[in-house]
Amino acid sequence: MTDSSKTRVPTGRTVPDWVILSIACVAQFMVVLDVSIVNVALPSIGRDLHYSPTGLQWVVNAYVLTFAGFLLLGGRAADLFGRRRVYIFGLSLFTVASLVGGFAQNTAWLTTARAVQGVGGAFLSPATLTIIVTTFSGARMAKALGIWSAVAGAGGAAGSILGGVLTAGLSWRWVLFVNIPIGAAATYAAVAYLTEARRPVGGRGRRPKLDIAGAVTVTAGLGALIYAIVGTDTHAWASSHTISILAVAGVILAVFAVIQLRVASTPLVPFRLFRSRPVSGANLVMFLVGAAFFAFWYFMSLYLQNVLGYGALKAGMAFLPMAVSIIIGAQISARLLARVGVRPCLLVGTSLAAGGFIWLSGIQDHSTYWADLFGPGCVISLALGLLFTPLASAATSGVGHSEAGLASGVLNTSRQVGGSVGLAVLATVAIDRTTAVLKGRRGVAASHAALTAGYSRAFEVAAGLGVAALAASLIVPSIGPKRREAAATRADEVEVAASVS
Repeated sequence: MTDSSKTRVPTGRTVPDWVILSIACVAQFMVVLDVSIVNVALPSIGRDLHYSPTGLQWVVNAYVLTFAGFLLLGGRAADLFGRRRVYIFGLSLFTVASLVGGFAQNTAWLTTARAVQGVGGAFLSPATLTIIVTTFSGARMAKALGIWSAVAGAGGAAGSILGGVLTAGLSWRWVLFVNIPIGAAATYAAVAYLTEARRPVGGRGRRPKLDIAGAVTVTAGLGALIYAIVGTDTHAWASSHTISILAVAGVILAVFAVIQLRVASTPLVPFRLFRSRPVSGANLVMFLVGAAFFAFWYFMSLYLQNVLGYGALKAGMAFLPMAVSIIIGAQISARLLARVGVRPCLLVGTSLAAGGFIWLSGIQDHSTYWADLFGPGCVISLALGLLFTPLASAATSGVGHSEAGLASGVLNTSRQVGGSVGLAVLATVAIDRTTAVLKGRRGVAASHAALTAGYSRAFEVAAGLGVAALAASLIVPSIGPKRREAAATRADEVEVAASVS
C-alpha cells in the first residue's frame, strides 16, 4: 500500500488510501482504548462521585456490557445501511456520550454515559473493519489489516498508559474528554472522504431490514450472561443468584436461535456463516485468546500496584514496552500472512502466548520489573499482535463483502464475551488461591505473598487457555491472499444469486 493508491469519492476527487485507513484506525483505537483507559482512574472516580466498592465496577462493566451486547446489531447495520452512515452514527454517539460522561456529577450519570458509549462503540467498531475489507484487496488488504490490528491491539495497552498520565496530570474526567477532539476530527474526515458501501437492497426497490427481534433477544441474552459473570465477584458461581441469571440468559439465547432459524426473514446472524471452518475456528480461537489476554492486563496492573507498590502513573508507563510489542507483532504478522497463510501465524502466536504465561506465572512477591515482568510481558504482547491480523482475516474469509461487518461483529463479540468469562473465572481462581495461602497469616508481607500466589495461579490457567487456543487453531485452514479473494468472490456470487431469485 502506497500513497499513490487512491480511492475516488463522490465529488470526483481521489483520496489517498492512507486517509481512508486512518479514518478506520483512529475510530477503532478509540473504541478499544475506552475499555481500559478508566482502569487507572477508578480510585479517583470512586472518591469523587462516591461510588460504593461494588458499584465502582460498573464504570468499566457498563461499557463492556452494552458494547458486547450490541456488536452484532452494529455489524449488521453496517452491512445493510452502509459503512459511512453507520460509522458517523456510532462515532457521533460515542463522542457525545464521552462529553456527557466527563461532566458527570453522580454515579448514575457516569454509568449511563458509559453504557451509551458502549452502544456507540458497538456500531463503530464493525464499521471500521468493513471500511478496510471493502476498500482494499490482495496484498494491500493484508497490509491494511496489519496496521488496523496494530492500532486495535495497542489501544488496549495504551489505555493504561494514557489513563495514568491523564489522571495524574489533569483529572479522571480527561480520560473521557480526550475522545472529544479526536472524535470531532474523525467525524469531519468521514463526512469529507468516506464513500458509501452497503448491501444491495434487492429487486423491486425492497428496503433492507434489520432483524429487530433477533437484535433484542441476542442483546438481552448476552447482557444477562455478562451480568451473571460480572456478578460472581459478590455472588458465588453456585449461588442461586448466579444460576438463575445464567438460566435466564440461556433461555433468551435459545429464543434468539429459534428466531434466527425459524422466524426472521432476514436473520441478524445467518448461521450458515459458521459452516465455514475459517469463521468458526477463528471465533473459537478469539474466545480463548480474549479470555487469556483480558486477564493479563487486569492481573498485571493489580500486581504492579498492590504488590510492588507502583503508583498509577508508573504502573501505566510499565505497559509501554508491551504496547510497542503488540505493534511489532502485528506488523510481523501482516508480512507473514501474505507468505505462509493464516494457520501458521495462529500456531506461532498461541504457542508464544502459552509460553509467556508460563514464564509470567513464576512471579514472586519480591520480583522486579526488568528481571521478572518485562520479558514475559513483551512475549505475551507480541503474541497478541501476531494473532490479531490472521484472526481478522480468517473471520472474514469466505464471507461476501456485504457481510464483512457482520463477521467482524461476531469476532469482536467472541473476544468480549471470552474476556468477560475468562476474567470472571480467573478472578475466582486467584481469590480462592489467595484466601487459601493467607489463611491463619497476618501482616503486609503475608498479604503480598498471598496476592502473588493468586495472580500466579491465574497466569497458570491463562497458559492453559493458550494451549487450548493452540489446539483450536488447527481447525482454521491456512488461507493465503489468493484463496481469500476467491472465497469472497464466490460468496458474493452466491449472495447476488440469492437476491435475484
